[in-house]
Amino acid sequence: MNSFPGMSVPSGSTYDPNDPNIKAMNKMMESCFGKSVISGVMGFGMGGLFGMFMASMSYDTPFHTPGAPGAAPKPIAELPMSQQLKVGFKDMGARSYSTAKNFGKVGLMFSGIECGIEGFRAKNDLANGAAAGCLTGGILARSGGPTAVAGGCAAFAAFSLAIDAWMRQPKED
Repeated sequence: MNSFPGMSVPSGSTYDPNDPNIKAMNKMMESCFGKSVISGVMGFGMGGLFGMFMASMSYDTPFHTPGAPGAAPKPIAELPMSQQLKVGFKDMGARSYSTAKNFGKVGLMFSGIECGIEGFRAKNDLANGAAAGCLTGGILARSGGPTAVAGGCAAFAAFSLAIDAWMRQPKED
């Protein structure tokens, strides 16, 4: 008999919830550190895919190659196709990596802050996500001054609250 509702274990499988490896994995997944790392890694991966997609749709592709110091940049249209692809893929990779780093940072920060707030308050409700969103948005906007911090706080809190409320809605079967 399956001990986890909604989870199917293949017949003939020897799944044991008391297995020390499974207990260690569950303990790691329930810790704030584990949740934060997983969120950061998943954010990095999703950010990389999103960045690659957005870079491929971008209209501001490089029209000139980055020339040697002191040399005039050469228009990409004058390069052979293989060189054009090389420059384009290099640009796409740089944009994708940049977006991946940003998504990973946001995922790591938000998840860690939310988990810390949840542990401190000993409650799991909408206020945790809103507070974590406010702190994350404020931290990310700190270099822009107090107005940017307030705006980042409000925007991240509102977005987090909206997503959390939507995720907590009862699902129709």
